[in-house]
Order: sequence, then structure tokens, then C-alpha cells
Amino acid sequence: MSTAARQTVALAWRSILTTVRLPQAWFPALFFPLVLMAIFTASFGGAPGAVPGFPPVRGFLDFAVCGAIVQGVLIAGTSAGAAFATDIEGGFFDRLVASPTSRVAILTGRLGASKALGLFQAVLFIGIAWLAGARVDGGVTGFIVVIVIAMLFAAAVGGLGVYLALRTGSGEAVQGMFPLFFALLFFSSAFFPIETMTGWYAAVARANPITYLVEAMRLEIIGGATIWTSLTGIGIAVGLGAITIGASALALRRRLREAA
Repeated sequence: MSTAARQTVALAWRSILTTVRLPQAWFPALFFPLVLMAIFTASFGGAPGAVPGFPPVRGFLDFAVCGAIVQGVLIAGTSAGAAFATDIEGGFFDRLVASPTSRVAILTGRLGASKALGLFQAVLFIGIAWLAGARVDGGVTGFIVVIVIAMLFAAAVGGLGVYLALRTGSGEAVQGMFPLFFALLFFSSAFFPIETMTGWYAAVARANPITYLVEAMRLEIIGGATIWTSLTGIGIAVGLGAITIGASALALRRRLREAA
């Protein structure tokens, strides 16, 4: 293993341990998605088969679990960005820059932690939904596709959090962006099918890339997934990651240049 790879693993492990030791960093990313999933399942449990346009599913819980995964990833990404900003404010980032640490590892370490947490969230949420009666109709392959999309999306959201942290250097500023992420989630088909939407709301949801990412994951759960839908979800996650991680790399280069 190269020096940069070892540094990436070390920094990723540090980020994971920091998250685990701070309940305020991981509790919202687990608690709120699970609560909303339970509330929506209890409130709209009769929607499948009763609401025109609702896709055929075994139960609403099967439909809602992927929305919970995406919500958890968004919350965790915001917390990761705020933690990175805290490292900047507290001087840890400056110590890394002054040390022989690879500049690439500073970024990839944080993104590696985001992917690991995205993996954990996806497995946990699907496991809890399975205990409550949900099933993955796509089988092992469908489960793997959901996990892969969740991890790629977690890296994309983590890249956005790092970008905001590098540009603002403030944990409060990064946290302040969360309402925008939350709006992006609810203006999608994360919690209700786009076929039942009308007017401007439907237009916004159809233009929202989160819709197609969630739909790709959901079809693996409820059945009906194809190679095309799977590749679409993976492609959207990769595309979002290319934008946010590329932006964070440029922001890191700019910050290092200003500090020189």
C-alpha cells in the first residue's frame, strides 16, 4: 500500500471515529430518517392500491426505505462538511498542510469516511425495514445495487460538504445549508411517487436528479429494475460526485494557494 493510500485510510478512520464519538454528528442521520419512514408508512400505508398511479408494491414501507436512505446520507454529508470546517477552524487542517501528508489524502480520507457511513446507513435502514416486513424483490443483486448507489451518493454529498467547508471555513455556515438539501429531497419522489404529482410540483420533481437516483434504488426494492434503471442511478450518483468532488478539489487547491 502506498503512502498516500495509508494516509487516506488513516484520515478516513479518524473521521469515522470522530463521528462515532459525537452523538450530535450521527444521531440525526439515523433517527430522523427512521422516524419519518415510520410516520409516512403509518400515514400512507393504504396508498398502494388505493391512490391512482401508485406503483404496485407489497407495502408502503418497501416504497419509503430508499427515501430514508437518501435523507440519512444528506444529513450525514452535512455533518461531515461541518466537521471538516471544524478541523479548519481548530487548526487541524493547517497542521495537516504543514506535515508531509498527501494533499490528495486530505480530500480522499474525508470522502472515504462518507462512503463508509453511507454503506452503514443503507445496510441498517434496509435491515430495519426487512425486520418490519419489507423485502428486496431484486434479491442479492438488487441489494448490492442499492448499496453501491448509496455509497456513491454519500461521496457526492460529502464532496459538497467539503467544498462548502473549504470555501467558508465555518461549521455554522455548512450546517446552514441543510434546509436547502432538505428541500431538494422533498421536491423529489423520495417519499411519494411522481405519477401522483401534478402541476409545478411534478415539473420540479421531474427535473430533480434526486428523483431518478431514488427511483433507481426503489425499483431494486419493489421489483421492476432493469440494467438501464440501475445504470441510470449509478450514473447520476457518479455525475453528482464528479461535480462536487471536482469542486472540492479546486477549492482545496485554492485554499492551499492562499495559505502559501
